[in-house]
Amino acid sequence: MMQLVLTLVSLAVVTAAAVPYHQYILSPSSRTVRPVAIYAQHGPLTSEAALLEGHHPSGQSLVLDVFNSSVTYDFGKNIAGLVNLDVTSQNGSIGVTFTESSLWVSSSVCDATAGTWDDPPLVFNITSPGSYEAPRDKERGAFRYLTVVNLGTGKLSIKDLWVHFTAMPHWEGNELQNYTGWFHSNDDKLNRVWYAGAYTNQLVTIDPTRGDAINVIGVIINHSRSDDWRLNTTITNGTSTLTDGAKRDRLVWSGDMSIAVPGIAVTTLDLISIRNALDSLFVLQSATGQLPYAGYPFSEVGIVSFTYHLYALIGIANYYHWSGDQSYLDSKWAGWKSGMEWAAQQIDATGLANITTSADWLRFGMGGYNIEANSILFYTLNLGIELAQIEKDTIAADRWAQLASDIQGAAIPLLWQPSVGLFRDNETTTLAPQDGNAWAVKSGLVTSPSQVVQISTALQARWGPFGAPAPEAADAVSPFISGFELETHFMANRTDAALSLVRNMWADFMLDDPRMTNSTFIEGYSVTGELHYAPYANDPRISHAHGWSTGPTSSLTTFVGGIQILSNAGATWAIAPQLGDLSHVDAGFSTSRGLFSSKWSVVGNVFRLQITTPKGTTGTVGLPLPGNHTQATVTGGPLRGAAVDGDAAGRVWIDGLQGGEYEFVVSGM
Repeated sequence: MMQLVLTLVSLAVVTAAAVPYHQYILSPSSRTVRPVAIYAQHGPLTSEAALLEGHHPSGQSLVLDVFNSSVTYDFGKNIAGLVNLDVTSQNGSIGVTFTESSLWVSSSVCDATAGTWDDPPLVFNITSPGSYEAPRDKERGAFRYLTVVNLGTGKLSIKDLWVHFTAMPHWEGNELQNYTGWFHSNDDKLNRVWYAGAYTNQLVTIDPTRGDAINVIGVIINHSRSDDWRLNTTITNGTSTLTDGAKRDRLVWSGDMSIAVPGIAVTTLDLISIRNALDSLFVLQSATGQLPYAGYPFSEVGIVSFTYHLYALIGIANYYHWSGDQSYLDSKWAGWKSGMEWAAQQIDATGLANITTSADWLRFGMGGYNIEANSILFYTLNLGIELAQIEKDTIAADRWAQLASDIQGAAIPLLWQPSVGLFRDNETTTLAPQDGNAWAVKSGLVTSPSQVVQISTALQARWGPFGAPAPEAADAVSPFISGFELETHFMANRTDAALSLVRNMWADFMLDDPRMTNSTFIEGYSVTGELHYAPYANDPRISHAHGWSTGPTSSLTTFVGGIQILSNAGATWAIAPQLGDLSHVDAGFSTSRGLFSSKWSVVGNVFRLQITTPKGTTGTVGLPLPGNHTQATVTGGPLRGAAVDGDAAGRVWIDGLQGGEYEFVVSGM
């Protein structure tokens, strides 16, 4: 027998200014960043430690005695910004190279930002003693390792070296650690992953005037090489914008935002950067309603993507969901409807969209009655129904509801493979993709709990030592699509599987492998664990700070912390923690409505949950009943399901709670 005790308690309110677990935050406390260690050195030199954090000012200088003498400094984490040198030499030439991964440390080239070539060093021509700063268009978007090399014939003496940190340009330097959310558990791997995701999304938030140079697009169009990297293209309005990658592409991509935006919402709530990015896509919307594959200047290439068109629509819905900004939704509604109708026109008599454009997330074989594309379309139509109801547009809501029903009715019988337990990619193949199966669950296309579990189990069976593969992209592990797969395991209530994926793929490999940055998440890699990403000809081009790889940050808050925002900025909410093998979790974040927090623990046979939600909101709490129970008798509170059978995923639901502070205790487990 199990007893539920519901009590109201007086809990201390945690404000955004007092967010706990500050020690996990990777963002620097100021915009002046110095290296913390020496990774390598070459040739005759002295006092290489003089430039390290903690050694300055020491009165000593690094001296590079001869041509090609060099020191590689390690910042201990991925950073971004403008290099500054304080030189005591009268003349000479200093080269500086950058790399995110230790694999590409070099005194002659940087890891690549475009094409199939490496970037040349940044060169400082010394004409007198003094301070030298890199020109603004030679900002380096992400690097952990910086190599200083003597390119002249005489000795070079450097008194100081630092980087002016340029990410999150709209925040003051002393505000870079001012998170509005937090996550902590008894598993430090999960904690580190959550904060690394938060920091990755900070690094990919840039000054909009520092997007990729237009000559990089020349590589795509003309297959001609630019002489060097330049970050001098204005890609959005405003003082900050969200992009895909810190080193490259430094452009607005709607697909990446589908993962990054929820992560930003539960960490920094940097809504203005999201809004600027979305605006830059909708200003490029064509008269037909079609939205671009990516923002300017990539939009000049003219590539069409059905899925990324939908991701842009999802972006508006996500922005409204987290901000509650009705006026913004109103201003975008006509364009949103037009975009939804452009996508709906791809639906034929079968009830499914027939995809004739292959561009997606660099997977292969996109086309036909594709399960990923149709699942995302189903999801977006349902978002449209919600938005249309808010906009009091019943005609659109009714039309989209019928289209969504048709997709659901057609996709499952056509594409489901019962013997495999997974959907096939389209009607012409038996390949079972990661993206389409994850989206079939995330979108709600699959409603049968047993079928959701079947998909989750089949996806897990394919895991290798380095994570979840994406067979639709050949030799690739995609952290982007694996973020959606992670949601699939949580939605299947297979919490142990989800946590295992986070630990093995994101923590053990993407954080702790010595080739990684130990701070940010890589764009993609080989199923063998090699840092090779199938779409790219040269491995140094891979980005090690990509917002689309940060899925665990929002998932840990949403499913393990259990905090789910159900409507605009949390007007309605649910808190339903998933325990897995954890013993305690403390999570929270703020929206414009106020603070949402969930703090739970399991000690012996007692589960305890403390929650805080804003006044004026309403919600539901789902209390897990773990263990080998057969029945729970519930007393107290407005309750649903007073008797719960012996299902390990069973819950007691408490409905109609007004915003405030509560404590719940389940004993006798």
